[in-house]
Amino acid sequence: MTYLLNALSLLITLAFDAVATLLVLRLLAEASRADFNNPLSQFVYRYTNPVLAPIRRVLPNWRRINLAALQLAWLTMLLKLLLLYALLGIMPRPLGLLVQALAELLDFVLLLYIVLIFGWSLLSMFAVDRRQPLLRLAGAIVEPLLRPLHGKLIAGQIDFAPMAVMIVLLLARLLLAQPLMDLGARLALGG
Repeated sequence: MTYLLNALSLLITLAFDAVATLLVLRLLAEASRADFNNPLSQFVYRYTNPVLAPIRRVLPNWRRINLAALQLAWLTMLLKLLLLYALLGIMPRPLGLLVQALAELLDFVLLLYIVLIFGWSLLSMFAVDRRQPLLRLAGAIVEPLLRPLHGKLIAGQIDFAPMAVMIVLLLARLLLAQPLMDLGARLALGG
């Protein structure tokens, strides 16, 4: 029976993480003012706008932060955790579930940034067309994080700024997201 539970939890995690990816990409693309004419930006906008448009009427943007996308991404993580707990036959405490969902979202965003920075820096090392949609969207999203270190960590022809930012993001996962996740789990399970 645990094999079936593992398979179901994998499918639940994949489905909810796919939705969260779209919502977080929308949030990050708007915050970094990514090019809307990019086909990937249009894809993300097209598939998130039907859900976000009604919520944005009630919950408008704050500066360049799409609060509706942020709230829906958090609710997505909350529902994912609730379903995973239900698979195990556990009814978590509400406060712990809320904290754990926040920690899951923080960890998800940090991991997404790590993947985007790694992919963007790897693609930029090769002779790839700079107008390629994936490279343009990833570049627009990671640029605000890399800008403070731009040109400061160069050795020869290699810029170590992406590596330094990825190390900081990994440390943030270990020192911020993981303790918050542990706290949420303890509160959810009543420990």
